[in-house]
This record gives sequence, structure tokens and C-alpha cells, in this order.
Amino acid sequence: MDKILGVGIIGCGNISATYLELIPMFRNIAVVAVSDINMEAAKARAAAHGIPAQTVKELLANPAVAIVLNLTVPAVHYKVTRQALLAGKHVYSEKPLTLSMTEAKDLQAIAKRKGLQVAAAPDTFLGGSHQLVRKLIDDGAIGKVASGTAHVLSRGMEHWHPNPDFFFKPGGGPILDMGPYYIANLVNLVGPVRRVAALASTPRKERTISSGPRAGETIRVTTPTTYHALLHFANGAAITLSASWDVLAHRHQHIEIYGTEGAIFVPDPNFFGGEVMMAGADGQAQPVKPWDHPFTTANWKDHGGNAWPNYRAAGLADMAAGLLGKRDIRCGISRMAHVVEVMTAIAASGKTGRFVDLKSTCTRPRPLLPDEARRLLKTA
Repeated sequence: MDKILGVGIIGCGNISATYLELIPMFRNIAVVAVSDINMEAAKARAAAHGIPAQTVKELLANPAVAIVLNLTVPAVHYKVTRQALLAGKHVYSEKPLTLSMTEAKDLQAIAKRKGLQVAAAPDTFLGGSHQLVRKLIDDGAIGKVASGTAHVLSRGMEHWHPNPDFFFKPGGGPILDMGPYYIANLVNLVGPVRRVAALASTPRKERTISSGPRAGETIRVTTPTTYHALLHFANGAAITLSASWDVLAHRHQHIEIYGTEGAIFVPDPNFFGGEVMMAGADGQAQPVKPWDHPFTTANWKDHGGNAWPNYRAAGLADMAAGLLGKRDIRCGISRMAHVVEVMTAIAASGKTGRFVDLKSTCTRPRPLLPDEARRLLKTA
């Protein structure tokens, strides 16, 4: 029988419903309690899934909880993760790990001192399509990676989110919100970043909410909403990253990786699946035949009835397997702290216009090949 590590969720907002629905797909993890600063929200989630609701203090003292799943808002990720570590719990946090490198380093120090592990989302780079791209790069399909582009561009969160205020305050913005998906994937595909440079701007000082009960209400913008960054990787590759909530329309690919022998067109890193395309020396992009990876199987339907792969909690399951097998955790803190430093260095360079050398580094996570991915699932 598989050994099960109990998971205690702190934070019962919208994303908790997804985790609660998907965690039962995976081996080695089971939710044993949920908590929230709003106990009514915790009780509602608990009742829907037949698990106990506890106060944060009770959950952190619960001996059945081995891993705290931190699903609170980004502004308190550090505080809650630190509290859980001091209570003797391993922690898996939603993205971003923290909002500063100082906070990330403090968590690293506490975890090391107490013999605990910390990991964090995003885990979408473990998706079957992104792991296919990783295999193609590792196999030399496009030669040596030399450069690339990444674009996360939209008109802004106020057009769909009913309470978008925090997106436009310090600690928000497109780099800290969407940047983790792109940067974590690039670290997976290319490796650690050595230095960055960026330009930042705030074209509009006010935004008007256009959905939900607050439609028509105006909010102030106090953080940059457009970044154009250059990431110089340790292996010599240079990749541009544009992140903006000031773009009404564009025709850019999500990520393109250019090698000495070809190019790969990477699907949206916000998702686990998507079509991979590749061009060789002839310059003609062609779809890459999908491979038999379990995290490419459509298992989720959106509000429009469209089916797509959603394996959120794969990083949590990999963490549990890593703890039980005493091996490296793919979404471990050294990599996610590096992602935090890349993002905060982009923000710092956006203010000064100067290159920022990174102090941290990390290794690329091991590939998640199909057989090992299957072993994370109960149906394997």
C-alpha cells in the first residue's frame, strides 16, 4: 500500500477548489484538513469535500498534516510558509514563493535548520507538452539553445476579475503574477539566469472594472503594468520577455526557443498541454507528434465545455514522492527562489534601466519522463 502524506490547506479561495478536486488523482497525498482566516469559507470547502475545517493554529498542530499547502494571497505567502515551517511542517506554496529574495532566503535558512522542504508552484512545466519540449532540447533537436522570446500580453485583469485591485498595487503587476509560469519554464528548458535588464512603464494610471458587481468602478494603478526584459542565461543564451497588461491585440507566440539547428514553438506555460511545433534547417515549422505522456491527457472541462489537461498538484505529488524517496524535488525552493530573484531583478532594472546581476543560481530540474509521471498517479 502506498504511504500517504497528509496535506493541510491554508487558504480556501477559488484555487483551493481546483486542488481539492485534483489531489485525489495522485498517489502519496491526501487532504486531511482545510483552514482559512475566514472560517466560513473553510467550512464551506470542508463540507463540499468531507474533510475537517480547522483554525490555522489547529491545522499547524495537527500531527496528521505533513505538508501545508499554502493557497493564501501572494502578499502573505512568506508569512504563512514561515509559520508552517516553524511548526515543523513541509510546505508547498502557490506562486510566487515570496515577493522578495530576502524573504525567500529566510525560508531557505529556516527549512535547512529544521530539516524541512519547501516547494512552490508553478508546476505547469511538468506538463506533457513542456516535457516534450524539454526532451527535444536535451536530445539536440535544435542544436545549442542560443536565444528566444517569451510574451505574456493582454489588456489587463480588470476586464474579467471582479476584484482586480491587488493586481495593480505593489506586489502585483504582470511579472509577479504571470512571470512565474514563463520563468520557471525557461529555467526548466534552458537553465538558470545570470543577469537581467528591463524597461518598465505604467501607461494608464487608472483602470475601470468591467465585470461583476463593481463594474464601472475606477481603481488606481500604483505598479508598472508593462515590462520588456532581457534575460541572459548562464549557458550564454539571451531571451527577451515581454509582460504587459496594456496590449489590446498581438500575434506573438507564448515562447519560442531558437537553436543553432532549428527552433521550437512552446505552448502557453500557464497550462500543462498544447501543441508543440518545431522547425529545422529548412525553416518550416511543423507540429511535433505528441508522445505518450500522461500529463497530455485531457481530464478537465472549462466553463465552455472545452476539455484540456489540468494536472495542478503534480508539483505537490512530486514533492511527496521526493520526500518519501529522499530525492530532489522538481519545484524545490532553490529553483523557485531563483525565479523570485529573476522577477524582482526585472522590477529593479525597470526602475534603474541598468543590468542586474543575479546572486542565486540553481540546477535544471530532472525531466519528468512518461513512466515517472505515471507513477505519480493512482491509476498507474
